[in-house]
Amino acid sequence: MVLNAMGYDDNDGKITFHKDMNRICFSPPNDPLLPRKLNAFQKFTKKLGGILFISRYRSTSVHHLGGCNASSDHLCGVCNPSGQVFDPEGPATVHAGLYVCDASLIPCSVGINPSLTIATAAEYVSKHLVRDVLMYKNNNDIEIPVKTDHQSPHSTPEKNTRGDWRSMVIFKETMRGYIGGMPSTAYLKMKMNSRDKKGPGEWKWGIRECHPLLRGKVGGYVEFKAIEKDKLHVLEGKINLCKVDCRTPYTQYMHYHLLLAASSGSRYVLEGKKILNPYLFALNAWSETTTLHVTFRKVIMNNSGEDEMNLKGEFHISMTELLKSLLSLEGNNRGRLIRLLLRTLLRTYIFQIPRGSHKDFTISDSCLKRYPSSTLHEIKTEDGFFISCRQWKCTRIPLTLEGPKQPKPVLLLNGHSTESYSLPTEPNDLVRTLLEEGHETWLLQPRLHPLNPSNYFTIEDIGRFDVPAAINKILELHGQHTTIHVVAHCVGGLAVHIALMGGHVSSAHIASLSCTNSSMFFKLNASSMFKMWLPLIPLSMVILGKNKILPLLETSKASRRHRLLQYIARWIPRCERCTCNECEVFSGIFGNTFWHENISPSMHYWLHKESLTRLPMATFPHLRKICKAGFIVDNNGNNSYLIHPERMALPTLYISGGRSLLVTPETSFLAHKYMKLHQPAFRHERIVVEGFGHSDLLIGEESYEKVFPHILSHIRSSAEGGKNGETIAEGRKYGKESLEWENDPYEEYGGFRSWFPPLAVILLFLFFFFSLSCF
Repeated sequence: MVLNAMGYDDNDGKITFHKDMNRICFSPPNDPLLPRKLNAFQKFTKKLGGILFISRYRSTSVHHLGGCNASSDHLCGVCNPSGQVFDPEGPATVHAGLYVCDASLIPCSVGINPSLTIATAAEYVSKHLVRDVLMYKNNNDIEIPVKTDHQSPHSTPEKNTRGDWRSMVIFKETMRGYIGGMPSTAYLKMKMNSRDKKGPGEWKWGIRECHPLLRGKVGGYVEFKAIEKDKLHVLEGKINLCKVDCRTPYTQYMHYHLLLAASSGSRYVLEGKKILNPYLFALNAWSETTTLHVTFRKVIMNNSGEDEMNLKGEFHISMTELLKSLLSLEGNNRGRLIRLLLRTLLRTYIFQIPRGSHKDFTISDSCLKRYPSSTLHEIKTEDGFFISCRQWKCTRIPLTLEGPKQPKPVLLLNGHSTESYSLPTEPNDLVRTLLEEGHETWLLQPRLHPLNPSNYFTIEDIGRFDVPAAINKILELHGQHTTIHVVAHCVGGLAVHIALMGGHVSSAHIASLSCTNSSMFFKLNASSMFKMWLPLIPLSMVILGKNKILPLLETSKASRRHRLLQYIARWIPRCERCTCNECEVFSGIFGNTFWHENISPSMHYWLHKESLTRLPMATFPHLRKICKAGFIVDNNGNNSYLIHPERMALPTLYISGGRSLLVTPETSFLAHKYMKLHQPAFRHERIVVEGFGHSDLLIGEESYEKVFPHILSHIRSSAEGGKNGETIAEGRKYGKESLEWENDPYEEYGGFRSWFPPLAVILLFLFFFFSLSCF
């Protein structure tokens, strides 16, 4: 048996090398506790009935320490407390770049297994090493060559020569703001490089790629003390002051990408983007060019077990800091940089010349995904109008279900005229997703659908006749005891609430209700609301005359009245402009229904060239009354529906887009509060999805990952039981609590583009009446 006693000694041991004998000699240190240790070993050995053998050297070491001892000066050690090696020729200096980071720094025994002590010393030295190196290279303008995964294998680092410096423009920028609600400041140094193989004559206004002088590298540091106490130095940074997305050719982006290193060894990525939109010319130019929308995330190493961190926020640059940045410009091309930047701003805000065109994209067979077979049912409504409903039968039993339970059918209700569910270009649209879940899926095509357009109808007609007819058809095939999940969007959501609260459909037949950007309430942002208060819709009805179905395709035959309305619609301001004529007309009438960056080019092409062919506008007067009231009203503007909350005995889910375009998140907030108050015994949810606008909640490229899971989860939970399992008393308690809720935490999102300048309104009126007089 081996007996070992760990402890401290007098640190007077010596290791010497005798050249004459060519051997290493070891003199053990004095251990004042050695007699007591031997006495304890003797007693222990006697109890075991054994014989004690003592080691030859008495005091030994199994973890070698020392050799390059840390000390306050070169007389007592080899390294300073930061691990830098002293230079014997200069007592106050160290060897630049030479560090010791291991057990050699520890001058004596630590009394226990020193593994963690060694690791702590190495981490302490590494922290100072990273800080010193970054500060040295930042102060001396030395590029830090770092190869990352996204770096091109053919790229080569630029040489830091005097000629290169002359071709650069260097300036500083200081921005302050909040990330995740926590204060942060960025002190950045930009190096814009004009060296490129292309000649100056090749950089023209029609080229999508920006001038190389508007692209460069970024140095400096970021202070974010809520995350790291020390500075976050920029390890690698890139900037592009004129980045263009082919989906939004009218919009200019200023993009920042920073890889940050902390002295603790952690790394972070800060992505920033300034969005320059030609909305109402240059009225928003100052706020857009001085506001950087940022995302901040931590780089997670493989199998590190750390939680993901993804924070969002904004940086702002003040007028004072902007002037300082202009004064800090260095380099021979600084005047050229200012001219190029002003040129891009004029192109974006004043001349509004697109960088690219949607006409460059043509859909191919590879963009169209094979769609499941379906059956189209022609249905005659109670008022004698013919609508249609498409049925997809599920041919397989989903693995997620247990036992003999069969999934309930799902009825999908579209918004105004546009298709949001059955999308041939998207591999994971909602119809395919529901079929994968095992649900038989029905898609209603009412009288406002381009396939069944009507000249005279209201949203009330859809709720009174079309929705009940579709539900009766499903009940006819599955039995009167079947319950149906309903998913509705925009006007479809208004119609289904009219059907339920008007008593045209019984809630006993509805298993659950999910609505996107609609409910019994309908709150628009201020600019859209202002347009609704203007007499644009009544005048449009006058222009259309008897034929209130507006053809949208550029190749369609249209009357002079239709062409006039299309011409006026193209000039009405909207948040995003598009090079597609059909998209311009539709968004001019409605306002933008999606953020272009959220949908694929193939989806954009199919929607406007193949799906959205006609726009039935007969429902607009009723829609205007609902928008002005803020909730569903009948065709005469009377409150005939909200007075019947007892008819809404069902679980609900209301989803809003967090980046408001038309309908604000207040719509879902009020509906959720209404249902919690009047139907507390049922499960009610409200979701706000960041980054989405209106229709892109359903047709966006990332809808499958960010929106559909909420709908599927609500359907599953409703299938397990729609009620919360609360007693009536608890339900009343929660109902009272709902009255005491504070304001909607997402109400600030409704303020996006929320003002409509009076000058723009006057110009719009003048242009509108001028067009009428010419006609």
